[in-house]
Amino acid sequence: MSPAPDAHGTGAARLSEPTTVPPFGTRLDAVFGSRGHLCVGIDPHPYLLEAWGLPVSAAGARSFGLSVVEAVAASGRVGIVKPQVAFFEAYGSAGFAALEEVLAAGRAAGLLVIGDAKRGDIGSTNDGYAAAWLEPGSPLEVDALTVTAFTGTGALDPLFSRAAEHGKGLFVLSATSNPESRLLQTARSEAGESVSRIVADGVAARNSDRTRLGDFGLVLGATKRLDEYGFTAEALRGLSTTPVLAPGFGFQGASFASIPGIFGPLAPDLIVSVSRSILQHGASGLAGAIEADASALAEVIS
Repeated sequence: MSPAPDAHGTGAARLSEPTTVPPFGTRLDAVFGSRGHLCVGIDPHPYLLEAWGLPVSAAGARSFGLSVVEAVAASGRVGIVKPQVAFFEAYGSAGFAALEEVLAAGRAAGLLVIGDAKRGDIGSTNDGYAAAWLEPGSPLEVDALTVTAFTGTGALDPLFSRAAEHGKGLFVLSATSNPESRLLQTARSEAGESVSRIVADGVAARNSDRTRLGDFGLVLGATKRLDEYGFTAEALRGLSTTPVLAPGFGFQGASFASIPGIFGPLAPDLIVSVSRSILQHGASGLAGAIEADASALAEVIS
């Protein structure tokens, strides 16, 4: 019996089989239409592992991650998960082995998996990151990857190229939700453009051939006043084909009700990332927490 089609357009295909995957932006748009905009983070903080009754170890992170994947897939209301790589990496090779299982389980369940690894360097180093995270069949294969552009958006070309080749996506940090980022990200060039806008414009230019969503998006924190980062109403309209991954909801203070005021015309293409405020409910409370947040978000972004 053939596996059911999933967000990858391939069913639960073996990683070693060659597949033809639609562009990431097309798949993301389909998830928005079928399961909404909520993204559940998979963040096995040590304190959450303890609260769940799990060991603070790679084995605990594995059980935690697989439980979240199972609950999200079963909900029918959410189509995106975002494992935070750092919490697995902390356990060394055993942690990476656990992460590989969680990533594979998410993709096999038909979910879009965003690897929150924040990679990014130059030249051949970015080739290595691209091979690790974006190459079909890699143990760490994801559908999209978070990256940093401190070395310049042009330095990310190996990642952009590999992503486009394999139907993958990238989300480039632009205006992040942490308060420490403000001084650097609002700094201005001689032409008066903020660092955040320079990054955003460089990413958006790679989506200019799309009438709907491109494959390359931005990370814009929901805890920020985006106008202070150079994102005027006109600038936001200029990002119309650029998807946005928005952290900062729940524990960091942003509410779903604030989405239209913060993101304006970008709201219909927003991935709303929620982690601890759902995960704190434990394995037995995950289903209810996911349902509650998905319903509340649907009232804001239809």
